[in-house]
Amino acid sequence: MKNVFPALALGLTSILVVAVHSTPASAEDAKAAPVHVRGSIVDYQGSTLKVKTHEGETVDVTLAEGWKVAGVADAKVTDIKPGDFVGIASLPKADGGDGALEVLIFPPAMKGTGEGSYSWDLKPDSSMTNATVADAVKGVDGRTVTVAYHGKEKKIAIPDGTPVVTITAATKDDLIPGAAVFISAEKTATGTIAHQVAVGKNGVVPPM
Repeated sequence: MKNVFPALALGLTSILVVAVHSTPASAEDAKAAPVHVRGSIVDYQGSTLKVKTHEGETVDVTLAEGWKVAGVADAKVTDIKPGDFVGIASLPKADGGDGALEVLIFPPAMKGTGEGSYSWDLKPDSSMTNATVADAVKGVDGRTVTVAYHGKEKKIAIPDGTPVVTITAATKDDLIPGAAVFISAEKTATGTIAHQVAVGKNGVVPPM
């Protein structure tokens, strides 16, 4: 099978990091800005992926040389165990602490991917925390996890109904019309260029 987990670990190390690091091809491309494209595939031909975004815009995404694809599959909140490496998008709660918007459980081969806590563009004031689960406690209204990164700890509540997914293998054959995607890309003067594509498997919508 193509694109097994070691390849994913190498190819998607920036999928949940704020910035995409690459060497600009020209002075013009030096102004490239990181951007996330969320939507569904309209068409895939050669090195171009046409995506209708959640906002209703249609975007032509150019797939860079050596680009990688990964699958996003359903998981359950009960799958989250101490020692797991997770990516959690969250918002501050009115009563203090953070509340999860979604949880991504990384496969073991991707442990350490983009470790840290960053501002995120899923919703205004949201953040993304990639960290190791220290503990996971069941509560009345869901779960609360304590996650650790770079010597720091953070408690995040995971309300019932919060989307929980994991990364799995995928191939270019999974890039079919209607499939939902989350794309880490760069917006340049010449267009939108992607290095990584995460595609929902079996109807899953990547919640990142």
